[in-house]
Amino acid sequence: MSNIFFSVSIALLTLTRFHSRDDQIEWSAVRKLTWTDFKQRPDPSSPNAALTSSIIKYDFGYNDVDGLSFHIHCEFDPEASWGRTKTDYILSHEQGHFDITEIYARKLDKAFKEYKPTPDIKKKINKIYMGLMAELHEYQEKYDAATNFSLNHDKQQEWLQKISNQLKELEPYSNYH
Repeated sequence: MSNIFFSVSIALLTLTRFHSRDDQIEWSAVRKLTWTDFKQRPDPSSPNAALTSSIIKYDFGYNDVDGLSFHIHCEFDPEASWGRTKTDYILSHEQGHFDITEIYARKLDKAFKEYKPTPDIKKKINKIYMGLMAELHEYQEKYDAATNFSLNHDKQQEWLQKISNQLKELEPYSNYH
C-alpha cells in the first residue's frame, strides 16, 4: 500500500450535496449560528420554519511509513440554509441539527482512529463514512420527529440536553482538524 490520498464531501439534512465553497462555517463550541448565517431564501413550498444544511468533509492519506492520516471538517452551508420564522427558539432547534452533525464528525474521527489499514483501504474508509452518514441522516430525522420540528417544547429541551451530553461524551474526538 504505497501512497494514497482521497477527499470526500457530503452534505446532509434533507439533501445530499457533493460540492463545497469557501463561505461555509466550521462548527465551533464557541461560535453558535445566528440568523444572519442563513443566506438562502425560504422555500415557499415548505411548511418548515427553517432549514439547516450541514456538511461533513474528510480527506485521508496512507503510506507504509506514516500510516493513516486524515482531516475532518463539520461545516454549516449558509447558501443552502434558510429561516422563515426567525426566533431564538427556532434558531436553537437549527443549532441542534448542526450540533448533531458535529456528533457524527466526532464519531467519524473515532472510527478512523480505530481503523486498522488493510489493502482495500479506500473501500473500507468509504464504507465507514457512508455507514455513519446514513446513521446521521436517520438521527436528524429522529430529532425532528421526536420534537415535532421543535413544536413539542418539552421534547425539544430533552433533545438539546441529549445532544449536549453526546458532545461531551465524544469530546476526546473533537480535535480532528
